[in-house]
Amino acid sequence: MVERIDGREKDEIRKIKITRNYISHADGSVFIEMGKTRIVCTATVEDKVPKFLAGKGSGWITAEYDMIPGAAPQRIVRAQTTGRINGRTHEIQRLIGRSLRSVVDLNKIGERTIWIDCDVIEADGGTRTASITGSFIALFDCMHSLIERKIIDIMPVENFLAAVSVGIVDGEILVDLCFKEDSKAQVDMNVVMNSRGELIEVQSTAEVNPFSREDFDKMLEKATAAIEEIIEIQKKILSQNL
Repeated sequence: MVERIDGREKDEIRKIKITRNYISHADGSVFIEMGKTRIVCTATVEDKVPKFLAGKGSGWITAEYDMIPGAAPQRIVRAQTTGRINGRTHEIQRLIGRSLRSVVDLNKIGERTIWIDCDVIEADGGTRTASITGSFIALFDCMHSLIERKIIDIMPVENFLAAVSVGIVDGEILVDLCFKEDSKAQVDMNVVMNSRGELIEVQSTAEVNPFSREDFDKMLEKATAAIEEIIEIQKKILSQNL
């Protein structure tokens, strides 16, 4: 039996702490902590859309993601130093953006772009999934702010949204992997889901040997239960605005 580094049960998520209104200049912002993974997520409104949406009356949501140099044990070189964004960062940005777009009626925000920025302060596994979970709160607060300022008439967020990692480590399924668990996982999976139980994205990879459909279904089941728990935490945090 695998003994988890932090003493959790196999299907237990890390402790979540979300601080809202963390950045005073942003239209919506949170500081999310999942275990030792810590991320600042902000939502900022820009009164224009990409060229492919101009004149169509629809809005857009896009994301940027990065890790500060001291977020990992070895210093991370800034993108402006290398002159390019690496493939992993680009993939995560796209994942965050399309995940958030899936739960918003973009026609209700008008021709505006909501910029989501996720800055990882400390990385201990699950940074992309925590970014999605935290960004949803920042986005919701941003939309609520637009309503309060009478810029839009109705809440465009249609469902809650959260994400979690799950993997197989030494033959056992573990939920919400920290870095040391993730680094030795035989199978790694990230699951994004809404509050209706609908899947938005499933990223699953065998690191060494192929895995069975049975294992896939078991991991998805564990991830679903974890996401449902995370969404309940989100609902509790946002209950004063619902």
